[in-house]
Amino acid sequence: MTVKTYRDAWGIPHLRASDALQLAFGQGENAALDRAWQIEVERHRSQGTTASFLGPATVVWDRFARQARLDDTARRCFANLDDETAAWVSAYVDGVNAGLARGAAAAPEFAATGLEPQPWQPWTPLGIWLAHHILFAGFPTKLWREEVARRLGADAIELFATDDPGTAGSNGWMVSGERTAAGAPLIAGDPHRFIQDPGFYQQLHLSCPEYDVVGFAVPGVPGIAHFGHTGTVAWAITNAMSDYHDLYREQLRRAGGGIEALGPEGWSPAVRHRETIEVAGGEPVEIEVIETERGPVVLEAPADLADPAEPGDFAGAEGAGPEADPTGMPGGISLRYPPRVTGDLGFDVLPALLRARTVADVDRALDRWIEPVNVVHAADTTGELLHRVAGYVPVRHRDNWLRIVPAREQGHSWQGSHGTPRAEVDGIAVMANARGLAGPLGVDFAPPHRADRIDALLRKSRDWTAPGMAAIHMDTYLAAAGPLLEQVTRLGELGPAAERLRERLLSWNRHMDADSIAAADYARLRSAVARRIAAAPQLKCLTVPLTYPAVFDTWLNLTSKVAFALETLLTTDRLAGLDVPGIVEAAMDEVAGAEPVAWGELHRLAPGRALPAVEGERWPGLGGDHDCVLATSSTPGVTDLSARGPSARYVWDLSRRENSLWIVPLGASGVPGGGHHRDQLPLWVRGELAPVITDFALLAEEDGPAEEGSGPEDGPDRGGRSG
Repeated sequence: MTVKTYRDAWGIPHLRASDALQLAFGQGENAALDRAWQIEVERHRSQGTTASFLGPATVVWDRFARQARLDDTARRCFANLDDETAAWVSAYVDGVNAGLARGAAAAPEFAATGLEPQPWQPWTPLGIWLAHHILFAGFPTKLWREEVARRLGADAIELFATDDPGTAGSNGWMVSGERTAAGAPLIAGDPHRFIQDPGFYQQLHLSCPEYDVVGFAVPGVPGIAHFGHTGTVAWAITNAMSDYHDLYREQLRRAGGGIEALGPEGWSPAVRHRETIEVAGGEPVEIEVIETERGPVVLEAPADLADPAEPGDFAGAEGAGPEADPTGMPGGISLRYPPRVTGDLGFDVLPALLRARTVADVDRALDRWIEPVNVVHAADTTGELLHRVAGYVPVRHRDNWLRIVPAREQGHSWQGSHGTPRAEVDGIAVMANARGLAGPLGVDFAPPHRADRIDALLRKSRDWTAPGMAAIHMDTYLAAAGPLLEQVTRLGELGPAAERLRERLLSWNRHMDADSIAAADYARLRSAVARRIAAAPQLKCLTVPLTYPAVFDTWLNLTSKVAFALETLLTTDRLAGLDVPGIVEAAMDEVAGAEPVAWGELHRLAPGRALPAVEGERWPGLGGDHDCVLATSSTPGVTDLSARGPSARYVWDLSRRENSLWIVPLGASGVPGGGHHRDQLPLWVRGELAPVITDFALLAEEDGPAEEGSGPEDGPDRGGRSG
């Protein structure tokens, strides 16, 4: 048995094997060779061990990962896999282990940090998937809503409701054959994530006698989960913005040498142990890991977040129960999330998608999906179309969806899961995180601007081609600018500089183009207004520091929350006395004195990475904005740099797969300085896409294919799987 690797002009790996297990082995080996540093960082993130080589700054994540029981949950989910899927995942892990030493030797980050690669466990890919998506459901937003309700009143709980920088979304659209030049469906879009270096998605071609699939893989995870084309069927997803994680306010007490938690039926034992986080350049940090019947305790409850009912039952209070700790014990906040409850991540869906030949195959496979919850498009060569939600959303009390609920109260348990909505497709289907198909399953959704704009652009033609879709990917119209520009229009007489600024703004075409001065004017004004509203007396109560770990800062920054809810806050009557005209006029005066500059000079790409950026490194300027179809997001009032945006772009053509197109922000290789590390960046910035090549005769075979018999051994329970 052999695995052979081929490359195209962009260095994209095309893997060919004699069977599916050998191919999984080859995918794992390729991930280790092309992305060794990236996947080892993600392994450590899933285990909560990043501080051991990255230092004190990452202790906050390690603490959360351990307290949320990510690695243990991955282990449980792996133990519950069917034998075929377990063998497939194990083959991938075997491939990673076979290539990791060679990949690490070529990656300079290992020497820079002193990190030595270690063998992967069979469940490591599941842990990586969990670590990537544990914050995807946006449960930290419940911490924010709790603070808003406590400080501004319950009627203000959804005052800041909007898509925020902590929530990753996507654009996706599908047109039927009646609206394409070739008479077959097209699926296109772009997932929006924090842009990483190396990139989050890896372009990949997987081929064996059982299937032949192109798409975007997640390094460290086998298969092609989110965006793929098998030749006869293609699929793509966006974040459904559903709510499927709950937070419970726990009352805890020490009793009999252990810990108890107060639930609806009274006090019951909680699981408890201690762990030590090793810290490079610092002292080890010992933490307590506690799990109640609701879930792992991931936060210490702030001192003023107390359940007012029956105070005699609080930990340490008189009459609280036998052997209560006389010093008391802080309350906690526990997290309940589906894989921890069900012991299932839905990983058996991944090999099923690779084998899919029709829309019906994709649909059946996704019935078993768990997390994250997605909206899905699929189309096949017969013209069948699919538009549905996939994933596990628990049935429970409405309060669970909105804020932290008391663990002691009846009525907050889970009662099964919701059915997943679906819709018929009449020529066009759009998914862009807006309230719509998934509306019954969530609370906060993106504003409708991106979805409405994509739909309007698609309706301008009935002759779409794959190359033509690039114009939609790169559309920069900002409908969200309307409310602030309306305030500018209403202002009275302004000073000369502010009046010139108003003229530029009101004659602006509302496109956030990189070379637009008016777009930069608008962005500066928006930031100034957001900062001034955040500083207004009406919100002073929210400026009091929130006592949550830094891992949740993205969801709890007042200025960013104001900026992304600006459309609402400019017109709300819930903040009595807020002088919106005065704030806008003062912001106009502030911005009018700034030297005019193009938007792309302010709005530059700022990828995230595990190690500090190279000093003086300058990334390209970008067009687009948070609510544009070209969703290159910054955080108004905080920074104009764009750390989030299209982490891939794709067009899947069902008339002929070779007409499909794709691109990633940087390149196929994760090795700094390599020829394919950033060679796709210029195309990505310009909105161009590279061709999808599937003919092995057009590819170059890489030297040094895997040796005969070097792949996985036979047998379904390799790698220590149990259960």
